[in-house]
Amino acid sequence: MSLTEETTAPHSTVKGAQPSIHHVGVQTADLENCLNWYLEFFEAEKKWELDRFSELTLSRLPRIGRLVEVAVGDLRFHLFDRTGYDAGPPQDDAFQFQHVCLRVDTPEDLETVRDRWTELYDSGRFAFARQDGPTDIVVDGDGVSSLYVFDVNGLEYEFTHVPEGHR
Repeated sequence: MSLTEETTAPHSTVKGAQPSIHHVGVQTADLENCLNWYLEFFEAEKKWELDRFSELTLSRLPRIGRLVEVAVGDLRFHLFDRTGYDAGPPQDDAFQFQHVCLRVDTPEDLETVRDRWTELYDSGRFAFARQDGPTDIVVDGDGVSSLYVFDVNGLEYEFTHVPEGHR
């Protein structure tokens, strides 16, 4: 089956549930650097923060010290530090989410995202785990445009514009 063929997907992958994304969790070794970058790059707003955690959280995320939620529109990020963990970018050969894709309204928004990333990188105000700049904006055969950037931790985001009537 080709990517352009229609497929029928189940309404839910969990019987009786209709999952949707609540937030994206981002680990960092430098919470202030990460927080300030997310606030500026996404023009996000700080919503709340925690420095006390449940036993479940502590068992899953040893040495977590602080968690801050930032939001831009309905998109939320939970940024949290884990004292003593490696500050390097994710290993290329490790299983992880390869990227998170965020949809934008217009193809011009991709240029705006790219310019904003470059402006913040060039400002010298942020420490980046990777020195890779934004990719070129690519357009596939269906007219879907995409751009890839790394956050300050080396986590990859795709920004995409999908023309009306396409996937």
